[in-house]
Amino acid sequence: MSLREVKVGRQKFQVKENLLDKVIATLSPERGARRLQAKLTMALVGGYKGASKRRRQTQSWVTSGGDADTDILLDLPALRERSRDLVRNAPIATGAINTATTNVVGSGLKLYPQIDADFLGMTPEQKEKWEADTLRRFNLWAKSKNCDIERTLNFFQMQELVFRSAFENGDTFCNLPRKAVQGLPGDQPLRLQLIEADRVCNESFQRDGDKLAGGVERDDDGAPIRYHILKQHPGNMLKTKSAEWVKIDAFGQASGLRNILHLYRPLRPGQSRGVPDLAPAIEPLRQLEQYTDAELTAAVVSGMFTVFVKSASGAGMGTMGPTSETGGSSTDEDYKLSAGAIVEMAEGDSIETANPGRPNANFDPFWVSMVRQIGMSLEIPFEILVKHFSSSYSASRAAMLEAWRFFKNRRQWLGDDFCQEVYTIWLYIEVAEGRIAAPGFLRDALTRQAGLGSLW
Repeated sequence: MSLREVKVGRQKFQVKENLLDKVIATLSPERGARRLQAKLTMALVGGYKGASKRRRQTQSWVTSGGDADTDILLDLPALRERSRDLVRNAPIATGAINTATTNVVGSGLKLYPQIDADFLGMTPEQKEKWEADTLRRFNLWAKSKNCDIERTLNFFQMQELVFRSAFENGDTFCNLPRKAVQGLPGDQPLRLQLIEADRVCNESFQRDGDKLAGGVERDDDGAPIRYHILKQHPGNMLKTKSAEWVKIDAFGQASGLRNILHLYRPLRPGQSRGVPDLAPAIEPLRQLEQYTDAELTAAVVSGMFTVFVKSASGAGMGTMGPTSETGGSSTDEDYKLSAGAIVEMAEGDSIETANPGRPNANFDPFWVSMVRQIGMSLEIPFEILVKHFSSSYSASRAAMLEAWRFFKNRRQWLGDDFCQEVYTIWLYIEVAEGRIAAPGFLRDALTRQAGLGSLW
């Protein structure tokens, strides 16, 4: 394949010429010319302007054609760090994650068992009794902080941390070890261990490859088979040990249940790790934060009535500084504006005021315009993001309905990928240890699915 340059008027175009074109042009120049003319016509009238490399508007547009991991993994550490910094310091980012977490998770998604009684051959009374007993046992485990391996949060509080971490970092992991609590006989041994995204990385920080990328080891079909987890956070400044990794199989060999949950929202096929929700808005959020700080500083300076001393002699202000409360004079270092201050100046000196023109009347419209774009990228309407409803009732209601679609979608994701997966493993253990009667649950997939029906 080669490129042949053809000039039409003052413009030059490049037409791809393959081996067949060259052979035809050699054997039959007339047919070769017609073939070249057809390709040139397609180059002139066909295709998309957005893909053109000849237009001045797109000539300097450099793009990447990599797969999901190639485009994501190299940038992911910086995206996480900047996303966290914005959540810590930028009010808009903080408000976005707090708004999403409050409306999606709230006080935690609650379990309502909804088993298929007809398939299981149960009467309505038996169904009601089974669901009530299962819910009672689950809440006994979920409302206790013993379900957390760190014994810090209960299951409903962990939901908030899971969602917040995935929103801010792109993904998070939940290890599911079995560890009995000493002094609590008969306690459900399932424990939840949340792992921050940074700790899941390739062993010995080796390069990403076809089978191991972003700490996720995959089989030939692309399914996860093992996770590489650093024992300590790579940013831990107090660590005293060298870097050590733990490898956890994705699924149990005997049960087939998940040993670890990878909680993220894939955006492309073959994507190994998640991307922070703030990623598309990181740059405008940062610049808007800096612009807001600059406007605030200018407004403060303007409010202080800043003045400059213009000296006729060039010697500066007089030797007599501002008189102190004790009657003594001050030094040059004490020249500052304050309430009721009297400053003596040399003969011929004058002052000139500095007027930065703040507050800026155009600041608010510009700020609102930028926040609207940021809210659009996060799927959170402007009114919901800034908690300010100044439009009509119908417009405010439309904004709330639009936001609810986003919250409902994320709530469904949290219920399916985290809550239901945890409940599945919890119920599996309860049935296996004989605390809940569910004949056929461990042997038959349909029976197991009928017994796992639930709403969150």
